[in-house]
Amino acid sequence: MAQVAAGDPFSSADRVALDEAIRKAEQLCRAEISVFVGSAGPEPRRFATSLHNSLVAPARSILIMVDPEAHALEVVTGGYVRRTLTDAEVELAVLAMQTDFAAGDLVGGLRRGIHLLADHARSPETLHSA
Repeated sequence: MAQVAAGDPFSSADRVALDEAIRKAEQLCRAEISVFVGSAGPEPRRFATSLHNSLVAPARSILIMVDPEAHALEVVTGGYVRRTLTDAEVELAVLAMQTDFAAGDLVGGLRRGIHLLADHARSPETLHSA
């Protein structure tokens, strides 16, 4: 789910690209991925945590919150997701997104971050012996 506050910075093609990235990522990692772009107020982390907690299944969710005006980026993960997605992997995704954002590519940064988070959050493949 991509949610954008007033002053939508995305074209309809951007929205389609984000929705597609989210859908593919959710299939890959079996977690719910949500993106919020808009004002986070004076406490971005608290705002992002509040948004995450309001999701249908927060334990199985990843929330990416971006406040372009405040240059704030927060990623909140649920307990189930943290079993496979480490803080270091989240930091790598955040750095990748920040690099793209700094270059003026909000959509590309979000798509890249969504993909990286999903790739790291997926459960490892297991081999079963017969």
